[in-house]
Amino acid sequence: MSAPSPQRITLIGLGTIGMSMAGLHLSRDHTIIDVFDTRPDFEDYLFKTLPNFLTHQSPSSSSPSVISSLVSSGRLNIHKTLETACASATIVQEQGPENLPFKQSLWAKVESLAPVTAHFWTSTSGIAASAQQQDMHDKTRLLVVHPFNPPHIMPLLEIVPSPTTSPSRVEFAREYFSLPGSRHRPVVLQKEIPGFVGNRLAFALLREACYLVQEDVVSAKDLDTILMASLGPRWAGNGVFESYQQGGGEGGIQAFLQKLGGTMQEVWDGLGKVNVLGDEGTQWKDKVISQTNDAYGNLTVGQVREKEERLKEFVRIQTKKYGHVESKL
Repeated sequence: MSAPSPQRITLIGLGTIGMSMAGLHLSRDHTIIDVFDTRPDFEDYLFKTLPNFLTHQSPSSSSPSVISSLVSSGRLNIHKTLETACASATIVQEQGPENLPFKQSLWAKVESLAPVTAHFWTSTSGIAASAQQQDMHDKTRLLVVHPFNPPHIMPLLEIVPSPTTSPSRVEFAREYFSLPGSRHRPVVLQKEIPGFVGNRLAFALLREACYLVQEDVVSAKDLDTILMASLGPRWAGNGVFESYQQGGGEGGIQAFLQKLGGTMQEVWDGLGKVNVLGDEGTQWKDKVISQTNDAYGNLTVGQVREKEERLKEFVRIQTKKYGHVESKL
């Protein structure tokens, strides 16, 4: 892989995901970051919040002074207008509201302001690039780069092109997140689908979890214990299909499906359905919210940081080598 080329990255929308993406990009050499957000206290908010996302800095450097240093060195530029923020970008990445009209309007405006060679990335959780690009003239430039929260720690980035996105734009994004030394793991999806893949898997599990709490099969806290003591560590090490390839023994996943196919079908046929919107079928909400609040309350800053440190350790362990000879079942 060729050496990384310098990139000037404009970030639009600096909420939690935007701040985390700023931390991700600033952790790389050869990047200059331009930031723009419409909140009136944006600069103060940035100085207070961004240090928490700079994992490449020492804990003693996690203060507003490190932001001052980044600004004075020219690596971080704070803009008051979208025009100046986009003027020199090689990449424009937005983390705005999950609102289709907003994104369509934004990308049409960005297209008129950014250099014609700039790459356009949207950090949306579920709105396809093909829907966002409707008001753009050049529909080959936009693609989804969907991070898992928080992206400065979590390795996954789902790269989701529209049918008209240029393959060279897709490859550029994949290579950017695959640079030597990067812990990130970009995956290019073969076609658009609502929610992409990571969220579809997460939401499927959440739906069944809410159903089980609604039916008083298990409490919210005990369900979390079951997940963390079984599927969590196994899937963190192997993923879904590799886990069942191992679980099937000598015959792999084929043997697993043969042995437990009847039980699996009974469970699949009985999976619960719960509604999130409207009134019908939403009675589970109060129970789930109440039990979750009782179990965990509002997390303190210290608790959040402790969980992030644990998350970093989980990610580190995933890449650790244990010296065993690899073989196929």
